[in-house]
Amino acid sequence: MTLMALRTRWTPLEGELLGFFGMQAYGRRFARAGRGAWYHVAIEVVWQLLAALSRFRVRGARHLPSSGGVVVASNHLSFADPATLTAFCLGAGRVPRYLAKASLWRAPVIGSVMRSGKHIPVHRGAPTASGAYRDAVAAVRAGECVAIFPESTFSTDPDRWPMKGKTGAARIALETGVPVIPVANWGTHELLPRGAWFPRGLPRRTVELVAGPPVDLADLHGLAPTREVLEEATGRIMAAVTELLAGIRAG
Repeated sequence: MTLMALRTRWTPLEGELLGFFGMQAYGRRFARAGRGAWYHVAIEVVWQLLAALSRFRVRGARHLPSSGGVVVASNHLSFADPATLTAFCLGAGRVPRYLAKASLWRAPVIGSVMRSGKHIPVHRGAPTASGAYRDAVAAVRAGECVAIFPESTFSTDPDRWPMKGKTGAARIALETGVPVIPVANWGTHELLPRGAWFPRGLPRRTVELVAGPPVDLADLHGLAPTREVLEEATGRIMAAVTELLAGIRAG
């Protein structure tokens, strides 16, 4: 069997705990088309760090559609979350595009990664909330996988449960009709704790990510995007993420 065939056929068992060599094999099947040069380099470097410092367990990747616009919504615990969520999406065959504050596009190196990866600036000075997310709406309509942390910051809950989310993910989904896939991410707070400059690799931390089926927003499609409608949709998204996280933490 050729190396290319091995890359195509190998896939982790549902819930299999991947060590260094398993993570190397998992990384070889990541989606590559459309990454862009700088984003590609960032992915490869960061994934090697994750493989050296952590163990990885993924479940539910089948819920991410293989093509077409989709919003992926995850809880937020650490600066490591974008790296682990990116790996999860790549392993499911999708290249995620992130929403981020527009000022990052002006930063050295980071700006190159953001542009290369076709990430999406949030226009916080826009006169309307819908204007702030116009590029994200355009991206999902063009078939992109858009990843969002609805809390917009690390959870401050004492037990690290998800907090109330902001309405951006709901707004994008209701305007475009694309599915919202909830993802729970756990273990990154131990790998790279709040306030830490460097990851903690000894002992190696276990990072777990679980995706669930699309959040049911069918009855809200077609309604005017009032505050009540957006908050109802956001509440359902965050409830789905919290339920997945509870499953991880229950062991």
